[in-house]
Amino acid sequence: MKNQNPEHKTKWGAMLAVGLGVFMGAIDMSIINISLPTMMVELNTRFSTVQWVVIGYVLIITCTMMGAARLGDMYEKKKLEIWGLSIFTAGSLLCGFAPNVTWLIAFRVFQGLGAVLMQALGMAIIVEVFPSSERGRALGLLGSIVSVGISLGPPIGGMIIGAMGWEWIFLIKVPLGIVAVLAAIKFLPSLPPGKTGQKFDISGALIFFIALGCFALSMTFAQNYGFTNIIVILLMLFAIIFVLIFLTAEKKISQPMIDMSLFRNITFTVHLIMGFFSFITLAGVFLLPFFLQFVKKYSTQYIGLLMMVTPITIGLVSYLSGILSDRFGSHKLSVLGLILLSAGCFTISTLNEGSGAVGYIMRALPLALGLGMFQSPNNSAIMGAVPRERLGVASGLLSLTRSLGQTAGMPILGAVFASALLAAAPEASLSNIAEAAPRALVSGLSATYKISAVFLFSATILTVIVLSGINKRKAQLQV
Repeated sequence: MKNQNPEHKTKWGAMLAVGLGVFMGAIDMSIINISLPTMMVELNTRFSTVQWVVIGYVLIITCTMMGAARLGDMYEKKKLEIWGLSIFTAGSLLCGFAPNVTWLIAFRVFQGLGAVLMQALGMAIIVEVFPSSERGRALGLLGSIVSVGISLGPPIGGMIIGAMGWEWIFLIKVPLGIVAVLAAIKFLPSLPPGKTGQKFDISGALIFFIALGCFALSMTFAQNYGFTNIIVILLMLFAIIFVLIFLTAEKKISQPMIDMSLFRNITFTVHLIMGFFSFITLAGVFLLPFFLQFVKKYSTQYIGLLMMVTPITIGLVSYLSGILSDRFGSHKLSVLGLILLSAGCFTISTLNEGSGAVGYIMRALPLALGLGMFQSPNNSAIMGAVPRERLGVASGLLSLTRSLGQTAGMPILGAVFASALLAAAPEASLSNIAEAAPRALVSGLSATYKISAVFLFSATILTVIVLSGINKRKAQLQV
């Protein structure tokens, strides 16, 4: 009889609707990368142009994330989630029929407007629907869904492109999107805003949009031209200036886009920073296929199978760690996850020319275990530290730290990798690292992950010190 409880149906119906959106977003990001070479040939364009199929999508999500999150605190989340799912589905249909690369990029930007609503609000909806005693479990399940989507993207994408063409990597999501929209209409509760009469901070949203756009573009150009390029430096300078303008302006507004008082909660702030640091480090995963292909000479199909080990492990552990965080609390599990992440970076740094497939898996597993152990408790701590009327902004900030961490991590770690590679083989050409000596590639990978391990372990130590101080202060107040 328990399953007939209306509350039970509501929360798991909401998980179905939100989970389908999360799954589509995850599989979209992992499936698109393997289709770029095919798109470049069939759309008769250059690599520098076809990259914007990914860059345009990521940029619009990054720049509009907090605006979408703020709307989630002002209006009914159900309607906004339905709009997000509908726009994403319509964007997928349009991308599938794009006549050329210009239209494809434009449709991807449109699709991103739907994706940002799904990302900004999905976690807030789940936290609001599920009781606090099940929050970690629910967020762990969302993390598992993301991992499954990331895992399935490359193999499914390869089969779809081979059998039907690149257009179908978009069209295949249309029926799934329709099901998600219908599920949201049927199962999501109304979830009205916590406060009525709120106003949207248009000027703040615009300033923040420009700041994030400059930052994301600077990181994008840094991957190709380096951090010393004048355009990269100017974009970074503009990003800093607009962030300062945003912070100054927000203090003078009664209803700001981001309530800065949230950051007075040390638990919220520390866990948000922890998430940002972890995703900077995890961005280095993009280097592993280079090792597997150019050092180990594995086929792309075999590399795809080996790379699936990480997201599958993350998915399994995320759900378990979410359940554990409901029972034992989030702080200790988050710290344990960071320690495992640090250890994983170190084990990956020991990869060498003699490491086989089993050796690679054993070295990559601690990284996957660490992220799986860290992600759900950390998310639960963040979402549990804010009032109901700020769940949208908290969810948006969490998604934004993930996006910014990955955006910054790739060029930063890429620069470390390139420097270490050139130090080991000065004659190597970064424009064609496939011809670099295997020992140089190994040296670059090793240095990158050793630095990542030291960085993450140092951040973990600081986190432990801060969280210990919080716990002592709470204990003193209780006495």
